[in-house]
Parts: sequence; C-alpha cells; structure tokens
Amino acid sequence: MVGNPDFLTGRGQDQAPEFQELESPEGELHLRFYTPSGTEFALPATGIREVLSPSPDRITPVPNVSPLLLGTLNVRGRVVWVADLGQFLGDVVPLNTDKPEISVIAIEDQDIMLGLAVDRIVGMDWLDIENVQMPTAVPDSVSPFLRGEWVMDEASQQLLRLLDQVSILRSARWAA
Repeated sequence: MVGNPDFLTGRGQDQAPEFQELESPEGELHLRFYTPSGTEFALPATGIREVLSPSPDRITPVPNVSPLLLGTLNVRGRVVWVADLGQFLGDVVPLNTDKPEISVIAIEDQDIMLGLAVDRIVGMDWLDIENVQMPTAVPDSVSPFLRGEWVMDEASQQLLRLLDQVSILRSARWAA
C-alpha cells in the first residue's frame, strides 16, 4: 500500500478530482444540558475543563456542608466538589442520584474547579453569540448566573439559557 504511487500523492480512485470546501461553523462552541426540572441550559466550551460520568459511589458525601453539594470526587488526584446545579439554580426537583452514572460538568476558572451535576447532557453545539437575547421571565434565583438566552423555536417558545460559569464558581451561595 505504501509502495503504491497513488498513496503518496493522495490521488486514488476514490478521490474527487476537485477539493471539497469545508463549511466553517458559525458562532462559538457550547455544551447543552438539562437540569432535573427539564430546563435546558448551555455553557461555553471554553469554561469547561471536562465532562465526567462517575457512578454515584465515587462521589464522597461530606457532612456539615451546604445542601447544594453532593460531595467530592477524585479527578486524577485532584479533589473536586460536586454540586447539584438544578438545586443551586433554585429547582425544587432534586437530582436523581439513584442511577448508574451521574453527568458532571467540571468548570474551571483561575485554578478553582467545581463539578456541576446535571440531569442529562445533550451534546456540543455551535451557537451564534450574536443571537443571544436578554433573559425574560427568569426566576430571581437564576438571573445572577445568566448571560442571556436563545429562542430555539418561536412557535413553542423553547429557550436555551446561557449560563456564566465564573458567576457560578464565585457565588456566595456555596457558603450557605
């Protein structure tokens, strides 16, 4: 195969005679996910350290801490606090931890890392930041942590809310 002259030149029978132009995505890359109440959110990919799916027994409960915190998780030798993001944002529905894996989004800013446990992760999407609108009808418990929202479907009024991971990390709610 390597001795084949077509291999070295990149010209083979399955090659198109002209180059195909790749479409470049518009906007910025974001991770989309749901909290237990069914609200969809997004975080900029640049603020995410990694996405984990640990089993619940890998999250060690810690007594006498904020009820928002599920416990700690060892991530390659680093101890990371894991929080129920839905409860942090004021959801009345707690995260179901009685399942084989929990979706955890590790966010980081200036050497501070926090794991945000969410109901389910949708995936990564290129979203145009120019189309972000000011949030409307947002509960007071969520508004300090929102950058804005996208209207994904006008007819059903489906919204995708953009969170600010730095505001979440630096919140005074963790001390409560």
